[in-house]
Amino acid sequence: MGILLCPSMMCADFANLAGEVEKLEKAGADIFHVDIMDGSFVPNFGMGLQDTKFIANASKKPMDAHLMIKNPGRYTGMFAELGAEIIYIHLEADIHAPRTLQDIISFGAVPGIAINPGTAVETIRPLLHLARYVLVMTVNPGFAGQSYLPFVDEKIDALLDLKQTYGYRIIIDGACSPEKIKSLSAKGVDGFVLGTSALFGKDRPYDEIMKELRGASK
Repeated sequence: MGILLCPSMMCADFANLAGEVEKLEKAGADIFHVDIMDGSFVPNFGMGLQDTKFIANASKKPMDAHLMIKNPGRYTGMFAELGAEIIYIHLEADIHAPRTLQDIISFGAVPGIAINPGTAVETIRPLLHLARYVLVMTVNPGFAGQSYLPFVDEKIDALLDLKQTYGYRIIIDGACSPEKIKSLSAKGVDGFVLGTSALFGKDRPYDEIMKELRGASK
């Protein structure tokens, strides 16, 4: 199985969102990545409910919802209803994270855990048996266009060592340049959230870029 390429839709052209979804889908996007921010858990506001519903309805490919919000357990059912097939939560934002992950399953979605650069792997390890995806933040969450934090490589290595035991997929989110995609996919990382480092704002067709990214990962 090849790598999963997940366009970060907060970087898309919102003046033509329908066209962006269509072009990205034709280019081979595997999962549409939607960032939800509340201005409290992270110092920014992200995409809205209408954006989330529109992308889910416009696309034939799966959509995930990365909930960078406090008390995500209150809202997982709503995002599943809006069309999110994968829902990520941060353990720091949810004192009842085990229940929330189980609720995501009961809503018919796939549970994921997002881990920040400053969060230790041992913090999330007790819940890895509930997660089908682990989203590794290689930048501080909240803003696009940041630089890759190299110390997170140690965390990625630790999660790769545990992957066979727990059976999750590892997705990298943040400054996923073509060079990083090549090196990390060679180590066993399963997928990448594509923002301005690799996909958007390049003045090149999406299909051309994504074909190159898949080729570089082989």
